[in-house]
Amino acid sequence: MTAKSIRARVRDELTSEIKAIARRQLATEGANLSLRAVARELGMVSSAVYRYFPSRDDLLTALIIDCYDELGAAAEAAESVVDRADLLGRWLAAGHGIRDWALANPAEYALIYGSPVPGYQAPQATVGPAARTTDLILTMLADGVAAGTVAVPAAGTGDPPLSPVLAADLDRIAALACPTVPRELLARGATAWVQLFGALTFELFGRFQNMIEEGRRDFFDRQLRVMAAYVGLR
Repeated sequence: MTAKSIRARVRDELTSEIKAIARRQLATEGANLSLRAVARELGMVSSAVYRYFPSRDDLLTALIIDCYDELGAAAEAAESVVDRADLLGRWLAAGHGIRDWALANPAEYALIYGSPVPGYQAPQATVGPAARTTDLILTMLADGVAAGTVAVPAAGTGDPPLSPVLAADLDRIAALACPTVPRELLARGATAWVQLFGALTFELFGRFQNMIEEGRRDFFDRQLRVMAAYVGLR
């Protein structure tokens, strides 16, 4: 190996170790990360850590991107093994893949879906990783429209009319990510997406305590199925 490749390898290893220590901090300190504390555990002076992550926000951004990518990969892996024509099966697999990752990584889930970190502004680099789970849902809707198995909600089916402002937002989303999905169906898909993460957030943040105990997975599965029926995933 050349000296340059050795330095690159050492840098990659130290970067990974810094992030691993920071993720352990998440479990005890939440998002109150301290580069000095990371440096102490690593056995380095704090100035050395700053060469890898110039600020706390840079380290937070790296962790957030990693967490979104891991969550997206978990959902994609679970969904990918289901037959493409089985939209309900794909939706259930993706939803449970998301839940399984969140239960295994509660501190990381709290970082990306919990309270915003005071003073932190997520950069554009986090948008793509954050969209991976959303893209899965949009792909299912687009596949259903293309196959003719997901119907566009008709007027008078119980959905309130879309306001002009909301319709414009949905049209913008469709133009960017799913031009074949009509706005009324996209609105239902967005509702299902919010319901999925809302149910999961309630579970992870203790909102079911003394209410739903042993049946939490079944309750989550029920929410997924109710939303699948609402959207028309069959």
